Amino acid sequence: MNAGAPVKGGLTHLDAAGNARMVDVGEKAATARVAIAEGRISLSAQALDAIVSGATKKGDVLAVARVAGIMAAKKTSDIIPLCHPLPLSSVTVQLEPGEDHVRVVAEARTTGQTGVEMEALTAASVALLTIYDMAKALDRAMVIEGVRLLEKRGGKSGDWRAG
Repeated sequence: MNAGAPVKGGLTHLDAAGNARMVDVGEKAATARVAIAEGRISLSAQALDAIVSGATKKGDVLAVARVAGIMAAKKTSDIIPLCHPLPLSSVTVQLEPGEDHVRVVAEARTTGQTGVEMEALTAASVALLTIYDMAKALDRAMVIEGVRLLEKRGGKSGDWRAG
């Protein structure tokens, strides 16, 4: 059995012997790829008011969270062991305060041989963690939830949207 071949069933990060491996994307065509991920952090009214009004002791929470998410997307391959390093053409992080939460929507773009789902998910996750870090003195009971892929476009497998 070829140790470099993928396991039946399509688990591409495992070889036929069940060993972890980085997928060889060398033969794949470079195409435009986009991924959008979301998540939210639920928090107290006091913490939310302080964040939205810019009244936290640590500064502008939303601005810092946005930058942290963008920086994290750029470093995804450093923290997710089998991810390929990608030349990102764009990363955006939107922060949308709601009644009792902040919703984060992250979008990553590249032209390459593999998708940017992990970069979008990492951007959303780190933006949420940054909000928690900067506001934990106001509300240690904050809950990060619902981190998920919303959409991916491009590549051999085509487009996909969450239902």
